[in-house]
Amino acid sequence: MKRDAIGDIVLPPVRRKQRRLTPARIGVYAFLVTAALFFLVPLYVMLVTSVKPMAEIRLGNLFALPMAPTLAPWESAWKSACTGLECEGIRGGFWNSVWITLPSMVLSIAIGAVNGYALSFWRPRGANVLFAVLMMGAFVPGQVMLYPLVRALAAVELYSSLPGIVLVHVIFGMPTMTLLFRNYYAALPQELFKAARIDGGGFWRIFLELMLPMSTPVIVVAAIMQVTNIWNDFLLGLVFAGSDHLPMTVQLNNIINTTTGERLYNVNMAATILTSMVPLALYFLSGRWFVRGIAAGAVKG
Repeated sequence: MKRDAIGDIVLPPVRRKQRRLTPARIGVYAFLVTAALFFLVPLYVMLVTSVKPMAEIRLGNLFALPMAPTLAPWESAWKSACTGLECEGIRGGFWNSVWITLPSMVLSIAIGAVNGYALSFWRPRGANVLFAVLMMGAFVPGQVMLYPLVRALAAVELYSSLPGIVLVHVIFGMPTMTLLFRNYYAALPQELFKAARIDGGGFWRIFLELMLPMSTPVIVVAAIMQVTNIWNDFLLGLVFAGSDHLPMTVQLNNIINTTTGERLYNVNMAATILTSMVPLALYFLSGRWFVRGIAAGAVKG
């Protein structure tokens, strides 16, 4: 051992291993670059096409940058594009999607959290059977339940209404949310629940004062999942929302399939990007929280 002038032991410098480009590392990089291009190239085409005038689009240079960029297609897609018989753009569908997504997300997460909490700690009689039934519902294709739901909602006068489409999204989201929260709560120490019970805590007090404050990571994951699924939904919105509450995805389909003379590809691309802005912004702004939620055990079985 070497010592300095004072007499302290001097440790040898740590040598960092030089990273070499092995065939395996090259293969990983090639795969990542290919996967990135697979998603980024269509996005690039959409962006450049949405700011091109139709005269440039007719030239057929799909990947060329716009020579005279314009935001007129975006304004048209938002305010004046035809979504069938009406030509008021996609802004009405945006607010419809907001009013559908927010209550559906909050209700499905709230019900899923309570279900997961009850099944993890209280375990009432028949809890395993109830959980099995919920899981079966999570794997049943939604198309199978469309007609029974239409008949049921029509019988209670909720078909083609905003409460009706919200209720449908809550029903379809409840199994997944229950599984998510049950797995998260099952990973928590049982001693916390037992200590709260000894202190006299009841069902709701333990949930609201103990479990819910500890559930921030899984709530973030659940919110991202529900907002993405509900906002991107097309089939349920088309069937259950009614003509007055059509979500943005349905109106996007109407814009693309409505042909009055020349097909405006720049307007179609702008409307597509506007429709996907909310999920993209959600992932970019809360991606770190999403990763933390997964690392905290939110999707562990």
